Amino acid sequence: MPLTELTEPLGLKRAGHLLRRTTFGFTRSDVDTFATLTPRQAAERLYRQLLPMPEPPIDPRTGDEWVTRGATSANSEEDQLQGYFKAWFIGQMLSVQATPSLALAQSARERIVFFLHTHFTAIQSKINNSRALYFQNQLLRTFALDALNTNPRINFKELSTLISVDNAMLLHLDGHLNVKGSPNENYAREFMELFSIGRGLEGNVPTPVEPGDYVVFKEQDVQAAARVFSGWTVDDQFETIDVLTLLPRGKVRGNPLNASGHDNNIKEFSDRFNHHIIQPDPSLLNGEQATEESALDEIRKLVDLIYSNPETARNICRKVYRFFCYAPHDPEHSKALDDTIIDAMAEVFVNAGYKLQPVIEALICSQHFYEAGETIKNFGGIIKSPLDLVTGTLRFFGVTVPDIQTNPEAFYAFTGKINSILEDLGLPFFEPYDVAGYEAYHQFPVYHRSWITPNFLARRYAFIRSVFNTMDDLFTVDAHAFVRDEFADVAADARTLITSLASYLFPMTDNLSFDNDLDESASLTAQRLNYFKERFLQEFDESYWTVRWNINASDLREQLDLLFNAMLQSPEYQLT
Repeated sequence: MPLTELTEPLGLKRAGHLLRRTTFGFTRSDVDTFATLTPRQAAERLYRQLLPMPEPPIDPRTGDEWVTRGATSANSEEDQLQGYFKAWFIGQMLSVQATPSLALAQSARERIVFFLHTHFTAIQSKINNSRALYFQNQLLRTFALDALNTNPRINFKELSTLISVDNAMLLHLDGHLNVKGSPNENYAREFMELFSIGRGLEGNVPTPVEPGDYVVFKEQDVQAAARVFSGWTVDDQFETIDVLTLLPRGKVRGNPLNASGHDNNIKEFSDRFNHHIIQPDPSLLNGEQATEESALDEIRKLVDLIYSNPETARNICRKVYRFFCYAPHDPEHSKALDDTIIDAMAEVFVNAGYKLQPVIEALICSQHFYEAGETIKNFGGIIKSPLDLVTGTLRFFGVTVPDIQTNPEAFYAFTGKINSILEDLGLPFFEPYDVAGYEAYHQFPVYHRSWITPNFLARRYAFIRSVFNTMDDLFTVDAHAFVRDEFADVAADARTLITSLASYLFPMTDNLSFDNDLDESASLTAQRLNYFKERFLQEFDESYWTVRWNINASDLREQLDLLFNAMLQSPEYQLT
């Protein structure tokens, strides 16, 4: 069974691996705690906690939120409000205002929210509405921990339906321009290709035999789907409330009893869907007129039709696997995974009523997640995204995020700086270059390797230098205070300090030794470890460091800055 569960305690290395992949950062204490847990117990800590919904973002100009009440002339300009929303979301990833015992659980939830954002892409400049961005984000959050909700309708299928009439999505992919008699196929095409059934297994898609054939669906299906999606527009007053989520959504053109923009005729699909027909439910019509209810019912029928094809579950599970576990870079690996792990994940997905959380839990509790195979190296097998690099670094070193309620200006300066760094490192937050989203999460065969270019790597190293720069008043880490508080038990011994730090900072730290490279199983060579030691000690020998630590010499911070700069600017730290 490919998803056989790992039942023994995680230990330090596997605990770090789990938390790197499922949260936006951890402390030493977090790893130590999770090392004592089995994967199932760890999953309970991460995903089975009852978490409150976050308080809405605040406009510092008014000291109040604007997303639920609407902005007035007293509020900041709209482009500023959109920036505040993004900064607020970053704050949620950093577990702002979370009870300390729930900080990791909140971070884990927000990582699923971010995964859903990479799947159901949003481009800020196209949407250009802070309230629409916020409510879409809340919609994703509502469905992130779907297994905690006993309502069977809180699942990925229903999210696929509701995202189709979401205000932000209607703006993003021109759904608001799709009307009866003049269909706009943009959203229908992306819904099928990106959000649901996909276009086949990466690197293994056969050549179509005829124009308009996309292997798992055809141009006819896009055209039929576009007519199903027709007739919706943006509710810029955010007054149309979905009865399931209680969140605002789009509205039909006309009115609820006369959806005048919806194509009410029969829609026939291709042989890929057995020439299935979708037509309005007569009981939901107003005479012969389409209603809001009948139009939404047709979308649900379309979603049911697409999900009835097993390829849809596999396509979604491939994305889950790449995001949390590994991204295969060649067709052979893709096919081998598809026939085993992906099929097993898809089975969990379907059996769980298309709830996403059980799939993630089954994956992170599996032996495969930690052991994989000879051709797949899970530990360190993914290059950190800019988001993981920045949030993980700040979280590990205990950098405090200002409180959004008591000091919103400082909060937005802090999280706004993170947003600027992300763009500088190649992640323009909420501005992916195309509608498929950020390339690292979808572009075969490069995937996460797209995060690294000579320029981006240099900027990553510059970010690390800034963290240990005493002139940076937002992110500065006091290296001496950190070691004193977190690693005092090993700090006096230079070698032990380095190997102890490595066991938390790096994904692979097996059998470390500063002596000759005799052990081929060692994760880091003696040469690498001695490089860190030399950068750390400079001209001093190890015994002198011990004396200096024990007498609390005045320049310990400067020397430890050298160590952390060496370790965190290493290739090993760029991996997760």
